[in-house]
Amino acid sequence: MIYFSNDYQEGCAPQILERLAATNLKQTDGYGLDPYCDNARQLILNACHLSRTDTDNRHWRDRETAGIVHFLVGGTQVNSIVINSILRPHQGVICSDTGHIYVHETGAIEHSGHRVVYLPSADGKLTAAQIQDTLLAHLYDPNIEHTVQPAMVYLSFPTENGLLYSKNELQAISTVCHQYHIPLYIDGARLGYGLMSPCSDLTLPEIAALADIFYIGGTKQGALFGEALVISNPDLRKDFRYLIKQSGGLLAKGRLLGLQFSTLFEDLDKPLYMELSRHAITQAMRINQTLKTTSHKGIKLAWDSPTNQQFAIIHDDILHSLKQQFVFSTISKQPQDSTLVRICTSWGTKEDDVSRLIDKLS
Repeated sequence: MIYFSNDYQEGCAPQILERLAATNLKQTDGYGLDPYCDNARQLILNACHLSRTDTDNRHWRDRETAGIVHFLVGGTQVNSIVINSILRPHQGVICSDTGHIYVHETGAIEHSGHRVVYLPSADGKLTAAQIQDTLLAHLYDPNIEHTVQPAMVYLSFPTENGLLYSKNELQAISTVCHQYHIPLYIDGARLGYGLMSPCSDLTLPEIAALADIFYIGGTKQGALFGEALVISNPDLRKDFRYLIKQSGGLLAKGRLLGLQFSTLFEDLDKPLYMELSRHAITQAMRINQTLKTTSHKGIKLAWDSPTNQQFAIIHDDILHSLKQQFVFSTISKQPQDSTLVRICTSWGTKEDDVSRLIDKLS
């Protein structure tokens, strides 16, 4: 079977595996206070065009003051810790009705005591106007203290539908957030796939400048596991290591995370992270172009995604035939005996496997 169901089915990039093996018996401090994590932090700061302040430098290894970059194991863990750290007990987080924290995290945010204030979206994207309307509706509600206060914005880049925010769209959202003094948080589980899309007009430094806090996904983009959380807004950094530990997220062997992100970002001119992401996009666009030509065959592109997630509506008889060789993610049943599926490429997708799928689709 050939799997196109998600982007985390392979292990990790060979370069990471080699680095882990080569340093296996070296001893370091734990909990991310090791040279590998320090190096990875600096590489990520350089890639984001961020710098440590005097305070950050003075307390970089001080457990009482958080730094700018933190390494955690997985996306749900990051989302839960970040949102719970920012919100007070009476506050909630705004997201799209297709947002990962609303649809696919088993109520992790609600479990922490905070409501997800979801807004309708036809394409999975929030708009600045939607966010402003939501904030104003709460502000002018005569029963204001009886309702959950929306106090931060969550979005993902790319969205769960594989679509992208433009620079103008993200700037408008960031402006509204700053106008109403609420932080903008970007879930970057597939950040590289978004940035390397030919349709993206955003860069990593621009993401860092527009978001108060965001993370660079590793699990779905070549790492064995792990995400790099970047806290751009200094007001959100204090005591963050306490919160990671309290939530069970402070990995004793933190060096394993630092080593991986050092490998992914050590070449500043041509980071492995971006090269792996570009490969996934190249393969996805091959599938995209094929799907645009198969609508007369009972297979059609559901919408035009410019990232590694492609969505197709396939007649059930044809899907049954495809499933003898390929595995996709089933999204929903559709009219006329059809099914919406996701076809997902990754950093490790083989060109020959994509060619086999294309031949079958054609």
